[in-house]
Amino acid sequence: MTQPVIFLVGPMGAGKSTIGRLLSKELSIPFKDSDHEIEARSGADIPWIFDVEGEEGFRRRESAVIQQLVEAGPLVIATGGGAILLEENRRLMVGSGTVVYLETSVEQQLSRTARDRKRPLLQTADPRKTLTDLMGIREPLYQQIADITVSTENSNPRMVVQEIVDQLRATVLKKPD
Repeated sequence: MTQPVIFLVGPMGAGKSTIGRLLSKELSIPFKDSDHEIEARSGADIPWIFDVEGEEGFRRRESAVIQQLVEAGPLVIATGGGAILLEENRRLMVGSGTVVYLETSVEQQLSRTARDRKRPLLQTADPRKTLTDLMGIREPLYQQIADITVSTENSNPRMVVQEIVDQLRATVLKKPD
């Protein structure tokens, strides 16, 4: 039996990349970060893509990369915070593997992203309002597609990974062959 793809979804600053690297080691399957893949394949960083192509152009690139990663086989994929905005991405994730929602508060997001200048959506006069508005739109979508929800609020990444692994095992054991 091949292992499915495990998608990590959640807002920026939830720890998707950090958790993803640790989870891939724990499960002995490769890890890919969709944002890093977009940058590597396009030769441009995400802020530049946003400036030149806008969010819509970035989302098209993101969709294509996620589709290609899914076709590559068993992986842990850290998605961008807005990847769930497109229905085609949500359908792909739900149909191709297990979706893990890494939940965190706006306070934690602010703390974790305060010095990060590579987040185009936060280059605003009021990052708190931006994060709150984004959460209002995105959180119902994260919840809608999540097979597993784990809080990263004030949590050690290794503890979060262990909780995910425990829930993955429980989910796999519940599924009939």
